[in-house]
Amino acid sequence: MKVTNYISEAFAELKTNVTWPEWAEVQRLTIIVAVFSIVFALLTFGIDRGFEVIIENIYAFLKN
Repeated sequence: MKVTNYISEAFAELKTNVTWPEWAEVQRLTIIVAVFSIVFALLTFGIDRGFEVIIENIYAFLKN
């Protein structure tokens, strides 16, 4: 009974006390987050690939 009461109160609070952003703002912020996520992923990939090349060169140098 406590769980159902908690859930119903949580939904009531979300409906009455939370200020939700406008749909246009949600779309704009979603696009910003997606762009930064892609940029960060590409940056991480580039750094990882750079270290991979450096380590391969070090091993190749030490092997000779």
